[in-house]
Amino acid sequence: MKIKLVKTLTVLLGLSVLMSCNPNKKGSSSSDNDVAENKKISVLYPNWSEGIAFTHLAKVMLEEKGYQVNVTPLEPGLIYASLAKGDSDLFFDAWLPNTHKGYWEKFGDKLDKLGESFSNGTTGLVVPSYVDINSIEELNENIEKFDGKIIGIGSGAGIHANTEKAIEEYNLDYKQITSSGTAMIASLKKHTNKKEPVVITGWKPHHMWANFDLKYLKDPKNVYPKDACAILSRKGFSSDFPQVTQFLANFNLSEAQLYKLMAQIEEMGDPLKGAQAYYKENKKEYTDWFPAQDKK
Repeated sequence: MKIKLVKTLTVLLGLSVLMSCNPNKKGSSSSDNDVAENKKISVLYPNWSEGIAFTHLAKVMLEEKGYQVNVTPLEPGLIYASLAKGDSDLFFDAWLPNTHKGYWEKFGDKLDKLGESFSNGTTGLVVPSYVDINSIEELNENIEKFDGKIIGIGSGAGIHANTEKAIEEYNLDYKQITSSGTAMIASLKKHTNKKEPVVITGWKPHHMWANFDLKYLKDPKNVYPKDACAILSRKGFSSDFPQVTQFLANFNLSEAQLYKLMAQIEEMGDPLKGAQAYYKENKKEYTDWFPAQDKK
């Protein structure tokens, strides 16, 4: 019953976002010089560690400049649909051009790419470094070792679909276990604490690489692509918010910066407080991200 209730609430949240009226959607007279009540920006994000980090750092930085930033967690398919309708403004974690190819083919003509929050995204099957295999092709020889399971995340994620493809391409006698990012990391932690074999769906950027000694399994069939974490907006956002658009063109974190931000969020136990603490400590690194006339 609890699972059904959570799923119901997620769907209701998604519908409420899609049906909401965005005061800055295409066709409005909003601009960066408008009064404060019209400087509202809505940001959607998936429940992925890097998406949470990007979104809350941007919220902190933009609110310092006087914008009102509302952030809402949502499934990726609903995020793309909401942006395409113009009901929301921004998404910082679009894995393009490959992992989210299906979403882009469906909605891309109604969206704009404004920048890259992270430029070197990778995905694949991941194991602890102490595991003595190095390629996806070796998995079938070690089914009992891994109990025939690949621990994955939600079915709406691109890496979930690519893992199903990998199972087919490599003819793996494995089942992908659909869970949440949190549950996947909990399983990883449980197995590594006992030095047991485990294989999960992994990606960079993610704080797991800072917290565990891991390695990708080689992917000779190139099932898992390389991507950038793109920043997407609804059509018309750039003309409504030219200064924010310039800021977003500069919004690009290195792996070291992102892991430091993620670590701060994890330590604080709250994404907004973690982002605030991180930005306060590292503000000098980001002064050039804002248009010169908008700096404080």
